[in-house]
Amino acid sequence: MMLKISILFMISLLIPVLLIVMCTLIAKKSNMDREKLSPYECGFDPYKSARMPFSIQFFMIAILFLIFDVEIVIILPASITLKYGMLSNWIITSSFFIIILLLGLHHEWYNGILEWTK
Repeated sequence: MMLKISILFMISLLIPVLLIVMCTLIAKKSNMDREKLSPYECGFDPYKSARMPFSIQFFMIAILFLIFDVEIVIILPASITLKYGMLSNWIITSSFFIIILLLGLHHEWYNGILEWTK
């Protein structure tokens, strides 16, 4: 049993390393100049920079939304187990994820991530 797990672990490490090495060897080296880095605007010089900075607060709120949204997507299919009489399993799993959600929300609120102005 342990041998199978070890082999699976080695394969799971070997595949990404092989993919990275293959991409490095196969990828064409490109020289990026001013024209390639600038956005295309019908041959005219760009009006403004396309790489303008954005609010880090907006970025943090977006990341938090994604994290909490994924956890809720994990909870919702668990309600299917109610049909098969696994009420205790569903309550334990849902409670676990809701506690994680509430702890994460408390942590972000305590650190001031949810405030737009500081």
